[in-house]
Amino acid sequence: MKKKYSLDMTTGPFLKKILVFSLPLMLTGLLQLLYNSADTIIVGRFSGKEALAAVGSTGSLINLILNVFIGLSMGSGVMEARFIGAKDDKSMHRCTHTAMTVSIFSGIAVGIFGFFMSETFLKLMGAPDEVIGLSALYLKIYFLGAPGSLVYNFGASLLRAMGDTKRPLYILFASGIVNIILNLILVIPFRMSVSGVAIATVVSQYISAVCVVIFLTKLDNACRLSFKSLRIYRRELIGIIRIGLPAGIQNALFSISNVIIQSSVNSFGKVAMAGIAAGSNFDGYIYTCTNAITQTAMNFSSQNIGAGKYKNIGKIFRRCLVITIIIGSVMSWGGYFLRSQIISVFSSDSEVIAIGAQRLALIMPFYVFCSLQDMTAGQVRGMGRSVEPMIISLLGACGIRLLWIFIALPRNRTLINLYWAYPISWSATFAALLVLYFFVKRGLYKRKSAAGG
Repeated sequence: MKKKYSLDMTTGPFLKKILVFSLPLMLTGLLQLLYNSADTIIVGRFSGKEALAAVGSTGSLINLILNVFIGLSMGSGVMEARFIGAKDDKSMHRCTHTAMTVSIFSGIAVGIFGFFMSETFLKLMGAPDEVIGLSALYLKIYFLGAPGSLVYNFGASLLRAMGDTKRPLYILFASGIVNIILNLILVIPFRMSVSGVAIATVVSQYISAVCVVIFLTKLDNACRLSFKSLRIYRRELIGIIRIGLPAGIQNALFSISNVIIQSSVNSFGKVAMAGIAAGSNFDGYIYTCTNAITQTAMNFSSQNIGAGKYKNIGKIFRRCLVITIIIGSVMSWGGYFLRSQIISVFSSDSEVIAIGAQRLALIMPFYVFCSLQDMTAGQVRGMGRSVEPMIISLLGACGIRLLWIFIALPRNRTLINLYWAYPISWSATFAALLVLYFFVKRGLYKRKSAAGG
């Protein structure tokens, strides 16, 4: 691998290196979200509120189906980073080929499952009759791109494990431009509505997959991808599953709670669906920026665990914590004060704007706790513990949300009361994860002392 793309995460100064690593990652996520928002904006402006509701309301279901495998891609990155830190070339080679083989087979399986089950899940979610046909059409086309999506995510995780966050950014920039151009062509002159934006997304996903595979085949270290070496190695697969599966289940649990909340939103009608879909798009921008710090903490911690440099863990966590607070607070309060203007970007309908702005007014002052819980969970995963964050998320974020939906919401069935499920669950889950981080950190120090380190 060329030196300009690599990054030694085991030596300081950590603040500079965290920023060097996370900023391209942040831009990658923002570009990805911008392109996804382009779908929503274009159908909302040129195809009406039914199309906006159809596309916007599918996000939680897509995440539910994909997130377990996205978690496995995170696990592959954590394991690769650990082998890089330990300078274990044999394991690096095996991890790369195991991860990419898993990405291919899981992408095909997810694509088939999502294609045939989309309409069934939408009905279970209580999607209104006037949008369920459009939503099902969007999802069926979208899931045809699942193999491309997962190959890109696994490949990008491997590049990031080496400290390379620039080339995934270049890939997303190129494929995203294609996505927007195709959106404009297929939706406006060809009037293909939701099918147009879905086709554009699928094409861009396969472009991303091809590009990341090309970069992996041109590496000059033990992580280089060779098609003839593609196979699953048992030890590396177990490591990927041990870290990635709990992370994927945790993400799926969040998605399940969001699907249930989306089902409650659906019962308020298509205007509420459109307004909340627009507001959720802005949430995604904040989450994406702070999630870049989460992935940074995870990769830096994993490389240092592999290198046996446990004393660096606290330095990494403190710096990532402060950066997360700054980014999360600035963006969320910006969303609070500019809430009506933000929603109006997605729709010109006054009812949609009012509902979306109402949601941002309640959620934005608390959104930093969502970012903090995510970053703390990522730090703990990088330290080699993935089951505990999953359990805490199950009992905290998901459990509290479900209790709120089934107990608190029926007593005061309003959208405002529904929104309170989010800040309450975020705050409780972050507090529990913070306690877990200090517990795991103390265990690492005791283990090293016992080993005479």
